[in-house]
This record gives sequence, C-alpha cells and structure tokens, in this order.
Amino acid sequence: MNFVPVNQPLLDGREKQYLMECVDSGWISSEGPFVKQFETEFAARVQRKHGIAVSNGSVALDAAIAALGIQPGDEVILPTFTIISCAAAIVRAGAKPVLVDADPNTWNMNVEQVAAKITPRTKAIMIVHIYGLPVEVDPILKLAHQYGLWVIEDAAEMHGQTYKGEPCGSFGDISTFSFYPNKHITTGEGGMIVTNDDRLAERCQSLRNLCFQSQKRFVHEELGWNFRMTNLQAALGLAQLERLDEFVQRKRQMGQYYRDRLSDISDLQLPLPSTEYAENIYWVYGLVLSDSVPFDAADVMKQLSACGIGTRPFFWGMHEQPVLLRMGLFYGESYPVAERLARQGFYIPSGMALTEEQMEQVVFALKELFA
Repeated sequence: MNFVPVNQPLLDGREKQYLMECVDSGWISSEGPFVKQFETEFAARVQRKHGIAVSNGSVALDAAIAALGIQPGDEVILPTFTIISCAAAIVRAGAKPVLVDADPNTWNMNVEQVAAKITPRTKAIMIVHIYGLPVEVDPILKLAHQYGLWVIEDAAEMHGQTYKGEPCGSFGDISTFSFYPNKHITTGEGGMIVTNDDRLAERCQSLRNLCFQSQKRFVHEELGWNFRMTNLQAALGLAQLERLDEFVQRKRQMGQYYRDRLSDISDLQLPLPSTEYAENIYWVYGLVLSDSVPFDAADVMKQLSACGIGTRPFFWGMHEQPVLLRMGLFYGESYPVAERLARQGFYIPSGMALTEEQMEQVVFALKELFA
C-alpha cells in the first residue's frame, strides 16, 4: 500500500533552471534579481501597484499590521475560524482581536456579524479567504468605507481566485499571501504583501529590511525585522507563477473528481463548487462530518491514516486557543459554527502533484469507511 500524502507540490516547470541561474551567478540572497521580478509579476497578476516579498505569510501579516499603525487599544475584527497567524499579528501589536463566527456553507467569516462588532476602537477588518472560496467582499468594503476602517485581506490560500471577476488580493488596503508548499504557488517558505498605497509599500519595504536607511544604513530610527525573501525562493516562485492558470485548472479538476465520487456519501458535507460570486479553486478539499455519525474528524483521520491516506484537521477557532485564553481574550465567547467545523472537519489529499490513481485510493478508503 502506497501512502498518499495530503500535499505534494509540482515542481516540473522552470524551477530547476531558475535555481541553477541563482547558483551559477552567485545571487542566492535577497539582493538577487529574481526577487524584484517576482514582486513585479505577482503584483501585476493581482492588479496591484506594489509587491513586497517576505519570508513567509505569517510575517506578511505582522508587517501589514505594523505598516497600518495598529497599536495597543485598537481593535481588529476577524474570523475565529482561521489560522492563528491572523490573531497573532494583532496580539503582537498590542491590539485586540475581535471575532465573528464562520458561515456553515462557505466556511468563510459570517459577514452579517461584522457590523455589530464595530466600536469606536475598531481600526480594521481582516478578511480571510478560507480553503477555496472567497469571503463575500462587498459588504465588508461598504462597512469599512462607512466607518473609516482599514481592510486587511489575507489571501494566503487564494492564488488565482477571483471575486466577481476581480483577483483576490486586490481588495484590501493591504493584502497578504503565503507561498508555503501546500499553496497553489510555493517558494518553500515565503510570502507577499501587495498594495496600491505608496506609503504603505514604502513602510513594508523598510520594516522587512530592519529599517535600514538609505543614507545612514546602520543608524536606525525605528526597529524592523529581517523578513526578506531570498533570490532562491523568488526563483521558485517565478517558475510557479508562470503556471498559475494551469494549477487552478488542475485543482478544479481534482475538486470535480472528488465531488462526482463522494457526493453519494450522505454523512459528508462537501465543499460548495461555487457561489454567486466565485467558483471554488479547492486550495484544499475539505469534508465535514454530519452530526449523525458516531465519531468525529479525529477518528476518521486516524482510520484513513491506517489506510495510507494523509489528512489534516480544519482550523481550531481563535476563541478556543489556549495561548489566547491565557491572555484573557475571548472569555465566555462561543462561536458554534467554528466549533463544529473544528471538530467535524478535515481535508483529504489534494496537492498539485496528486495523481488520479491516488485520488481513486482516497475515494475507495472513504467509501469503505462510510459503508
């Protein structure tokens, strides 16, 4: 029995060619030419003026929060159902994360709950597109305009996705991406900040580079970080970006394959193939168990592992994170949809290099399990 990994990137384009150019030229650091080229071409792909490459998607959020001037006493509204990087960036700035629940169908933030969470201390709304479908952006933009709030768009999982025909990553005052190996585009580790705002771009460029000054390099007026992306990473990213349309099509074919073969399992909620504003790009292929089954996602994942099938759990809500609870956050708060998704949800193999034979193995194991 061959093990089917939950993700395996596809690196059979120009990755090796571009990496060898780095090695042959000696440009392997962040000073190499692929970094600027990747920034420029990625920003153009998402219709942005500026791209700032960084070392991963989590620090992209840290830099974005800092560039916006979010500080102690401020509040930022975000979904509880997301990766901890989103809340961590807010907490590290000394600000307060304010949560909304998930939508049970799209698994994105429930936009109808956002308005009630706005207070005089609210400075920003962070939208986080989850798993393959984008957040319904228009209501958020309307609220942000009405109350004078920043919009931070975490598009880490949305390479190649659109909302009403416009690219994800083009909607926030500042938007961020991740290039972790399970993303449609990978650089191993890496991230990108994109914006149309010249000032924000300049701030992010400075913050990611230790706040060096152009005239007095080692005289610092403020503290930044070393969040730089290497030329090697950017070379990988550029080769991947060249194939993004192909990768999106490949993922959608995988999603359709799973939907065709798993739709007869009544105990599973499958991802929505589309909404009125977007077609799913299936960053991952998530499944949610019905309440009628006598086990939870952890049990299913354990049984699938015994069958040679890799899986991953869904996100665990921010309001249930021990580290955040110990900080005194979210006392007594409950978000039922996110709590259910965390316990009943998991995702199956859907990496870019997944073969049809491997998908057949996944489907067979699931059908046997729910027979």
